[in-house]
Amino acid sequence: MFTLGPLGFATPWLLVALVALPILWLLLRAVPPAPIRRRFPGVALLLGLKDEEVEADKTPWWLLLLRTIAVGALILGFAGPVLNPEDRGAGSGPLLIAVDGGWADARDWPERQARIEALVEEAGSRGRPVALIRLSDPPDQVAFQTAEAWAGRAAGLAPQAWAPGAFAGWAAALPEGGFETVWLSDGLAHEGREDLVAALRSRGDLRVIETSRPVLALHPAAHAEGQVTVAASRVPAGAPVSVDVLAQGPDPAGVERDLGRVTLNFEAGATRAEAAIDLPPELRNRINRFVLEGARTAGAVSLADDSLKRRKIALVRSGADQETLQLLSPMHYLRQALAPTADLIEANLADSLLASPDVVILADVADVSGPERASLTEWVQKGGLLLRFAGPVLAASDVSRIEEDPLLPVRLREGGRTVGGAMSWGEPKALAPFPDGSPFFGLVAPADVVVRQQVLAQPDPDLAERTIAALDDGTPLVTRKVMGAGQVVLVHVTANAEWSSLPLSGLFVQMLERLAVSTKPATPEAGDLAGQTWSPEVVLDAWGQTGDAGELPGVEGEVLARAIAEGPTAATPPGLYAGADRRVALNVVGAETVLEPAVWPAGVPVDRLEARAARPLKGEFLTLGTVLLLLDVLAALWLAGRLRGILRGVTAVLAVVVVSGAPQGARAQDAAAPPPDPKAEEFALEATSAVVLAYVLTGDPKVDEMSRAGLLGLSDKLWQRTSVEPMMPMGVNIETDELAFFPFLYWPVVAGATQPSDAAYAKLNQYLRTGGMILFDTRDADLAGFGGGTTPEGQALQLIASGLDIPPLEPMPPDHVLTRTFYLLQDFPGRHQGGQVWVEASPDAEAQAAEGMPFRNLNDGVTPVVIGGNDWASAWATDDVGVPLVQIGRGFAGEQQREISYRFGINLIMHVLTGNYKSDQVHVPALLERLGQ
Repeated sequence: MFTLGPLGFATPWLLVALVALPILWLLLRAVPPAPIRRRFPGVALLLGLKDEEVEADKTPWWLLLLRTIAVGALILGFAGPVLNPEDRGAGSGPLLIAVDGGWADARDWPERQARIEALVEEAGSRGRPVALIRLSDPPDQVAFQTAEAWAGRAAGLAPQAWAPGAFAGWAAALPEGGFETVWLSDGLAHEGREDLVAALRSRGDLRVIETSRPVLALHPAAHAEGQVTVAASRVPAGAPVSVDVLAQGPDPAGVERDLGRVTLNFEAGATRAEAAIDLPPELRNRINRFVLEGARTAGAVSLADDSLKRRKIALVRSGADQETLQLLSPMHYLRQALAPTADLIEANLADSLLASPDVVILADVADVSGPERASLTEWVQKGGLLLRFAGPVLAASDVSRIEEDPLLPVRLREGGRTVGGAMSWGEPKALAPFPDGSPFFGLVAPADVVVRQQVLAQPDPDLAERTIAALDDGTPLVTRKVMGAGQVVLVHVTANAEWSSLPLSGLFVQMLERLAVSTKPATPEAGDLAGQTWSPEVVLDAWGQTGDAGELPGVEGEVLARAIAEGPTAATPPGLYAGADRRVALNVVGAETVLEPAVWPAGVPVDRLEARAARPLKGEFLTLGTVLLLLDVLAALWLAGRLRGILRGVTAVLAVVVVSGAPQGARAQDAAAPPPDPKAEEFALEATSAVVLAYVLTGDPKVDEMSRAGLLGLSDKLWQRTSVEPMMPMGVNIETDELAFFPFLYWPVVAGATQPSDAAYAKLNQYLRTGGMILFDTRDADLAGFGGGTTPEGQALQLIASGLDIPPLEPMPPDHVLTRTFYLLQDFPGRHQGGQVWVEASPDAEAQAAEGMPFRNLNDGVTPVVIGGNDWASAWATDDVGVPLVQIGRGFAGEQQREISYRFGINLIMHVLTGNYKSDQVHVPALLERLGQ
């Protein structure tokens, strides 16, 4: 291909025809010889006549130029012009294509694949053997094959979720002899790359292809002082830019959602940006990953492990804490060890369990009462960790002496054992090395950690299996048993320094971490992971998508620690690794990882991956030449005076078209409807895109916000428990908004409410007649009873209802279809309970239930109105993440009341959407079974 600057020609020999353009110019300028002059008397008869056709005596210069350009454009078009042709060179011999193939390549992998395929195709057209290597793979033999053999394999190549490495190994695997190399680099500096560059340059020419797009990477999140800090890096540094980091995790229903968002602002020339996300513990503990929005690479994802989760730990002891003797208090050492990394709850056992802790620690508590024992046992079986410490109270009790106590891992001997005291013959006992299989395996016990007193375990057959730490004489120090999905652990010494020096050492904190009592908010060190086998549970691909680890083998703690420090590899891919009692995240980018741009030696050409694509211009040039020739024809007609008649004909045709079309256009304008209201159209689209629950706007911001929050909470419950999937609730103005879009309206009645207009009443009555339902809620606990009117809200309801076409009402009977549309209910509480609920009266008030039937066969329809005063919106109300906004009752009874309120709301919506199908007799057997009849 012949090139002239950015323009190339596929058939350059046709350009020789451009030499003929000057000759063409001369030929077109040539004119006939001048005529011979003769006098003819008859010419006088022609005087005064007008010649309609004129002929120029010579061709105008601008017409010559037009014709020359037209012919030149046609010549260039047939020569096959190409804009930005790809200069593929005229290389010969073997071609090695090296691609980094790491996580940073994922952001523009399709472009890299296209470039690889183009290089393979070009080499095939020249008969060059090709070899293709991915530097993120372990080094292997480099074999040159035909381009056809590589064509299919190149298309199936994909990047890996780790950075390229082992460059020295690849340098050693290169074949002898000369060859050319094209290296598709990710643009990042990698340790040891210089060895491979030197080896490749010694074999032949080296050319590098890089992208100009910046590389963004997200560092692991850190937790400090109650806040989560996230940081990101970019290469290269450039202009100021902002990127969003999303904190993602499951909501209470198990659906992955964005739980938080923070913006990172890169200053001009800065390569790193940080920001803090302040989240409550409930949300922070749900986070499983952080993601850079818009960046689809494994480096833009940071998996969250147990180090980010701040556990709730309940501390319970037998007596009051002795504040005056702080160093003698068992709670003092536990607080010091746990407070930096956990949320501590210090209350009695019953109140602590209501807070749903992750761990309960009983410090020298011998026994618990019957109700508390049942609750504690159920909590452990559901996955809780019960950690118990011995002490004088436990040693003096008779708990777990004859029969094993369910809340203790072993049976205990009476009295315990004292060693190394003034009244004993023995020396204090040191700790034995932790055995393989123990969660403490790999920890080193300091020599100054000794035990002077302990409670002893009975030598039962399963004692050895349940012992996870022992003294050097074999006496159990820590025992554990599995109980359902949870565990019960007993430390046979006190939590203070009275019986041992263990609480004074750093080993005490490490043992708590290994038991998953607390988690360290930092990158785990080698000592934290050593001695255990870590099994991969979730792995990341190069695009940052998580997948099941499948059959990947477990890795030793030392290997995992090295991967966390140096980066993942093919043997340790990025993901979540589970040990005995905790999970550790191996991310592509570490907390201390520094991204640097790649620097290549002088003499190595670097091309851009985003080079402008070649664009054939043959069609454009031929089109230009054709248009210019048409203009030449028109210009020739104009010079000859023949264009006027043509123009008059064209003008007449256009006039006929315009005149014939004018009346219709005018009538169309007259009949045109006014333009639609954009706000009304937006409102209609939002209301009809899915099922939407609506509430009537009262003008009171607090009431309206509570109505919105109530319907939001009810919508979430419908999502979780039914096939109904409502969108965000909407507020409606009954005076201006269309009501027909909504199947259900919640109307909180406020004191002093104004009466709707006649137009609003017409819309409301039409809404009720066409299947809509309105729930009137006076929120006054129905103190006066419906119709009493003694409360301001009741009076306002009477005023509003005076213009509505409401059918006769009655208190909701026990067999009304609303009591069984989804849940079987007999009470309908909200924030208040016990208030009467009114519905449309049944048409046959005298009907009786048939023998054996749980309800009358009324075949009643959907009640258009439901009236009550239990303040249902407050009971349903939640914030945007599902946390209830209003306290209902006290403790468990209050939460049970809220649950029944949710069930009533679900029954209402199912009644509106499904009608009275639950009153059909076909449902009788199922209902009888649920009622236990």
